[in-house]
Amino acid sequence: MLFNSFQFLAFFILVYGLYRALPFRWQNPVLLAASYYFYGCWDWRFLALIWFSSSLDYLLSRAIHRTAGAGRRRGLLLTSVAINLGVLFTFKYFGFFAASLRPLLAMLGMDVSWTTLNIVLPVGISFYTFQTMSYTIDVYRGQLVPTRNYLNYLLFVSFFPQLVAGPIERAKHLLGQVERPRMIDGLAWREGCWLVLLGYYKKVVMADNLAPFANAVFNAPDRAHGLGVLVGLLAFAFQIYGDFSGYSDIARGVSRMMGFDLMLNFRMPYFALNPSDFWRRWHISLSTWLRDYLYIPLGGNRGGEVRMYRNLALTMLLGGLWHGAAWHFVAWGAYHGLLLILFRLIGGKAGSAEERRGWSRAGAMAFFFILTLGGWLLFRVNQLSDVPRLFANLFHPWIWGDNRALWSILVFAGPLLLLEAMQERRGDMLAIKRLAWPARYAIYAFLTFAILAAGARETYAFIYFQF
Repeated sequence: MLFNSFQFLAFFILVYGLYRALPFRWQNPVLLAASYYFYGCWDWRFLALIWFSSSLDYLLSRAIHRTAGAGRRRGLLLTSVAINLGVLFTFKYFGFFAASLRPLLAMLGMDVSWTTLNIVLPVGISFYTFQTMSYTIDVYRGQLVPTRNYLNYLLFVSFFPQLVAGPIERAKHLLGQVERPRMIDGLAWREGCWLVLLGYYKKVVMADNLAPFANAVFNAPDRAHGLGVLVGLLAFAFQIYGDFSGYSDIARGVSRMMGFDLMLNFRMPYFALNPSDFWRRWHISLSTWLRDYLYIPLGGNRGGEVRMYRNLALTMLLGGLWHGAAWHFVAWGAYHGLLLILFRLIGGKAGSAEERRGWSRAGAMAFFFILTLGGWLLFRVNQLSDVPRLFANLFHPWIWGDNRALWSILVFAGPLLLLEAMQERRGDMLAIKRLAWPARYAIYAFLTFAILAAGARETYAFIYFQF
């Protein structure tokens, strides 16, 4: 059930009507039933999996809280982590590692015969697995008292707006909202409508209109040359941003209409000045999760520069692997890890907001955007062997090709960049709400007209559903 479908519109209208009509004690059961129905629309067989994952961490976190012995507490935590990662590995990574390991063993003279399991990847498994793991870890650390209400916990894990593509919420932020009555005022409704409108523009106008140009390059890497490769790469950069941040905006907007406040997941990432700044703006819920539950436990910045660089590299490698079972995702993570390490090596200050103004700031943005494009090349290719071909084709021959792609980028991504430039300058993600009403309503009208008139005829599934 895609957000950009009439099926979801009908679903949300029905759920929202029941939600607003019922008293608080019945609201959460309705949302839980709706969330499980929403997830079951993808594949009803995976309802048992999300229920198992949720129930496991609910029971183990309560056991950890009741247990005094440090060794037993650690054992319970390791049980939770091992089972969760084991389930994730089985469904998402077993086939990848089996296929990767077999040629290596053959080179060593070992003939290993096995059958790779043909396993369907449950949508959203990476997101809700990380969400349940963070809950158990926070209880173990003494940062969270586990809830006694089983149904509230199930809703925290399965809340339908953010279930399949995030943001990856923390219990300290979302579970408390689940357990107390929500207030829905006019401001919350208006903010929610704005986020939904913006999200739909990003998805159906920008992302879906640019998808064919990106696909034409990356699905046929030998046929694209010169500027065609560059324009296809630009198309994908704005496609994936519009696709993923559009989903996050819709999720946050729908939640806001129901009185929930989901965490901000994107903050104008293409205005980043350096790699550290980028990861404070792009997929914030994942980058902060990796920081809090992987980078810092590995040692973080402690233990000297060599260990810090090691920790950065491991964190980004695993962050890349989180995105998918393929070597090009690993390479993408390694690439960003290298950028972070190089940034630290030069002092970690180049391009800082405090030091750069005007043209110097614009130059830093442009330079890092070019580096970001290099990462998206690794991310988007169908296989790692396509990278050298596309890179070589980028420089020879230098042929202009079809200019429709370039004009499409300017037309569909330009308005969003202008809006985000205003948000960046004012330091306010809701800067539009502070504008005078004629300007504000003109923007609303423009986005609405663009969605109705220029929305892509072909519907594409959200990219991050595959992760």
